[in-house]
Amino acid sequence: MASSAVSGSKTASLYRMVMEDHLCPFGLKSKDLLERSGFSIDDNWLTTRQETDRFMEEHGVETTPQTFIDGERIGGYDELREYFGEDVPDEDETSYRPVVAIFAVAFLMGLAVSWAAFDTVLTIRALEWFVAISMCLLAIQKLQDVESFSTMFLNYDLLASRWVGYSYLYPYGEAVAGILMIAGALMWIAAPVALFIGTVGAVSVFKAVYIDRRELKCACVGGGSNVPLGFVSLTENLMMILMGIWMPLRMLLL
Repeated sequence: MASSAVSGSKTASLYRMVMEDHLCPFGLKSKDLLERSGFSIDDNWLTTRQETDRFMEEHGVETTPQTFIDGERIGGYDELREYFGEDVPDEDETSYRPVVAIFAVAFLMGLAVSWAAFDTVLTIRALEWFVAISMCLLAIQKLQDVESFSTMFLNYDLLASRWVGYSYLYPYGEAVAGILMIAGALMWIAAPVALFIGTVGAVSVFKAVYIDRRELKCACVGGGSNVPLGFVSLTENLMMILMGIWMPLRMLLL
């Protein structure tokens, strides 16, 4: 067992796994949090499986790391965060963060591509690329686990509930439409696909959320997300509808 200390007025004892084939990431996070909170650390390394099992049995715990402050066991990393007043979201808590992150990155990518192509971000194409890139990023999230996505999608999509195969085709259609719209090519394929899945999706979300008042999680960023079905989900579909109408119209006008 190795031990080290950091100078400071407050002291905490930390027990964490530091093995040749495993360095516990939560142990490192606990150590960092204690250091940032001004604690000197009695850093105790559990270097073997047997030593770790012995420690857990002795203290009646099922996981490591474990932190002790003033002789009182605080617990693991999440408990330590709670001890210092940090927010620890519940695993089942809903959050818009995944969708906000995707839209924010897509918007910046759209501006970046516009700058590279036209030496300015003030272009209509920047907005078109923003929506098209958003579609591609959202499709990637779904394609990581199509089975999981389809299961969640079937909870509210009107077409998928009648034809299960649509729940498997949807992410591929979104990806193809987005890619073609980035390229500005084959609009006779991209526009109808975007318009169709966007319209069905918008009607489905509106009915589930605003008519039936159902509280569901959205499959928009994949089957494992905690994004609530609602305005953001409806916005995704409305953006696809808009692109499905605008892109061929722009090509006709220009």
